[in-house]
Amino acid sequence: MEYYSSQISQLIEQLSSLPGIGAKTAQRLAFHIIDMPKERVEKLADTIVKAKSTIRYCSQCLTLTDQEICPICSNPNRNQKLIMVVENPRDMSAYEKTAKYEGVYHVLHGAISPMLGIGPADIRLKELMHRLEKDVDEVIIATNSSLEGETTAMYISKLVKPTGIKVSRIASGVPVGGDLEYIDEVTLLRALEGRIEL
Repeated sequence: MEYYSSQISQLIEQLSSLPGIGAKTAQRLAFHIIDMPKERVEKLADTIVKAKSTIRYCSQCLTLTDQEICPICSNPNRNQKLIMVVENPRDMSAYEKTAKYEGVYHVLHGAISPMLGIGPADIRLKELMHRLEKDVDEVIIATNSSLEGETTAMYISKLVKPTGIKVSRIASGVPVGGDLEYIDEVTLLRALEGRIEL
């Protein structure tokens, strides 16, 4: 039995198709949108349409931008010889929030996953190797510590090492405030291997 008119049902259906939005959240958002002033709804819709038509990949690092080259790649204060490889723009954003990394990025837009049928040709490795033909000192691999992330990191390492460019992997391990007894063995081993001298 339909509870709402077809327009409301369609709005709820469209909102619930977004990642991370369940049926209840979609319903809440739909009613919020309906209660918004018409001008705000039009501005929201216009912003979505404009974003879809103007946002593209940065020609250098492949993050999302509305310019030919993103603000990070075009920043003259960034170290262009230091490239951090990340899986997606959200990972890049997380590192930028630390305000400590001064190099540039390369966004793969995925990770190698044979189980999902995603191979090396399906992510942006060709573009990375093209960038490494320029003057690069180090590639920092910052893929996730999942099976796919580890597979991707090993593959990139094997591609880059023959070029003579230094390859490093971000350390991962025990989170701040974490109890050792509840942490898995792989994480503990990674913490041990990534230890630094005090």
